[in-house]
Amino acid sequence: MPDQARVNRIFLPETYAEGVPYALHRELREAAPVWWVEEPAVGPWPAGPGYWAVLRHADVKHVLRTPEVFSSHLGATQIRDPDTAADLEFVRAMMLNQDPPDHSRLRRIVAAAFTPRAVRELTEGIERRARLLVAEVRPRGRADFVPLAADLPVWTLAHIMGVPEQDRGLLYAWASRVIGYQDTEYAGLAATDPAALSDLGRAALAHRPTAVATGDGRPVNPRSRAALADMFAYAHGLAEHPRPGSILARMREGGLTREEFENMFFLFAVAGNETLRNGVPGGLLTLLEHPEQYRLLCERSELTGSAVEEMLRYWPPVMDFRRTATRDVELGGRRIRGGDKVVVYHASANRDGTVFPEPDRFDVTRTPNDHVSFGHGPHFCLGAQLARVQMRALLGEVVRGLPGLRVAGAPVRMVSNFQNGLKHLPIGWG
Repeated sequence: MPDQARVNRIFLPETYAEGVPYALHRELREAAPVWWVEEPAVGPWPAGPGYWAVLRHADVKHVLRTPEVFSSHLGATQIRDPDTAADLEFVRAMMLNQDPPDHSRLRRIVAAAFTPRAVRELTEGIERRARLLVAEVRPRGRADFVPLAADLPVWTLAHIMGVPEQDRGLLYAWASRVIGYQDTEYAGLAATDPAALSDLGRAALAHRPTAVATGDGRPVNPRSRAALADMFAYAHGLAEHPRPGSILARMREGGLTREEFENMFFLFAVAGNETLRNGVPGGLLTLLEHPEQYRLLCERSELTGSAVEEMLRYWPPVMDFRRTATRDVELGGRRIRGGDKVVVYHASANRDGTVFPEPDRFDVTRTPNDHVSFGHGPHFCLGAQLARVQMRALLGEVVRGLPGLRVAGAPVRMVSNFQNGLKHLPIGWG
């Protein structure tokens, strides 16, 4: 039976610098479905109260589809608790951190941007952008695939949100700053050249906070309202004259409160960005690490759809999400108290051998593929179909347009216990 120190490894960000601990997930799943995990202090970040880790596919889906028992709203959806009651109250206004019926109301306001018709209308532009990105790098013979891949979700989100072309880099910078707080290099990608921005963008930068610690010496939470003052200043400025039909126009028409509007902008600018920014490079690395599957996809382009699903299963962009128990409940033989944190591990569920035959085998022909990388239940990712379109477009262009593709240097992982990302992926071709 694993000891507590070994169990705690699934929380420690340093564990993920070497990769997702799938072997440890398997060891824990086979011993018990639910485990207590301690939250020791990490660098300047204080220790937390601990949480229940849910590792099996069936239990993960159960938690995600039962918001009346496992709430997104009570403590929000990050493992780490918000620093103050005010921070918690603010992030509770985010759609991601709501339970029905409030979650359903917010979801309806922006759902029109992700209908099958709306996604079809975006597809041609996405495919055109993917072709351009590949064509631009083709003569070089090598590239770092991570920034190349990051361009497509930023371009897509800017189009959806009505962000001017010269300000697209701000979306990239904000996401880097928020997601990379456990990795100083990743967070440092937030540098932005003010001269390249619009007047609105430059004005927003003046609101960027400079403090890195609170009055009592704790680090500033990068997800807090204070830490994102520049992003919210930009959001309000952009919303004064939104492009007709854009997400921002729908937000204004939907009667959102100030807090709901700011959190919705955050959700699109950061969450909608990072999923693809992590998933596409991770998917390509997985493909290149399995040359027989790469050759099969080169020969049979009709497998691109199933290949993308297998990439999402094998390299889930988001590894875990937190819920909070609303009452005492039993799960996986454990007695969970009301108020306890409950963290579902998508990465573990996606390798559950009771659901996926030979779960550690990467197979671009795998079907069915009941992965939970886009979640499950009422919080199933609203942009899942749009994400799939982007992944199919860019990976398809890369496979077709860069023949003889190979890994040309050591990939470098992001240090995070939440996002499954790469900072660098050197590739070569020809």
